[in-house]
Amino acid sequence: MKGRGNPVANLIVLATAFLAFGGWLAAGAVAAVPIVVIGIYVSLAPRILKEWERGVLLRLGRFERVLGPGINWTFPGFDRLVATVDMRIRSTPFQAEKTLTRDTVPVNVDAVLFWVVTDAKKAVVEVEHYAATVSWAAQTTLRDVIGHTELVGMISDREQVDRQLQEIIDAKTSDWGITVQSVEIRDVRLPGMLEDAMSRKAQADRESEARVILAHSELAVADEMEKASAVYRRNPIALRIRAMNMTYESIKERGALMVVPSDMVSSLGNLAAFAPAAFDPPGPRLADGAPDGADA
Repeated sequence: MKGRGNPVANLIVLATAFLAFGGWLAAGAVAAVPIVVIGIYVSLAPRILKEWERGVLLRLGRFERVLGPGINWTFPGFDRLVATVDMRIRSTPFQAEKTLTRDTVPVNVDAVLFWVVTDAKKAVVEVEHYAATVSWAAQTTLRDVIGHTELVGMISDREQVDRQLQEIIDAKTSDWGITVQSVEIRDVRLPGMLEDAMSRKAQADRESEARVILAHSELAVADEMEKASAVYRRNPIALRIRAMNMTYESIKERGALMVVPSDMVSSLGNLAAFAPAAFDPPGPRLADGAPDGADA
């Protein structure tokens, strides 16, 4: 940084102006001109970089060093700051359109790449436009991975595909001084007809599963009904009491009039004789209307 954005250069220019003015007052232009020339040259020397920046410096066309954050002094005319590299983690979106999977299904895949420059020298000296190069490498790798992966695996196991992409891209960019932190697939878009077919298949699978569950439930109910029928076969009175209870519950829940067949009424009438015995507590009962003299 230089000019108004470089406070060190501004201070040098200000000091040069005062010294030149003093030299002009003391000895005239003969003293002021050299001071101005030297001051301008020195003001071009400091370069200030931010904490997350690194600068690649060339001296007479050859790599000299990597500048760190803070004030860096250079030799104007001999040194050249060719690039300032951002060392923070970056995110680069990329995609693959109409790419065939291993089972020949065309898909559109959107993904995002998280990467960071770890070696500023390699990123600038060995690669031209390293950011664009990383993006292109990510796209070609995504197409290659899609071509070796089936559609079901890409949809159901995205984490595995993300790890595979990260390993392959990182192997390519590690020689460029770039490390890939992670790769995340954001979306996998399928053709409309294929989506409808998969939706119908999933619905059919759910219906089939529901029918299987219902069949198991009916089997369990049948087993319990078989046990109940054995009890009713041994005790017909229990069956009739159950019939009375079902009739009562149907009328109570629906709140409507129920027509009962005559044979069922007759069977319930025969059951009336057993009803008191069924609900009375066990033990001896006293005879109703006993004579007063019985206590004697």
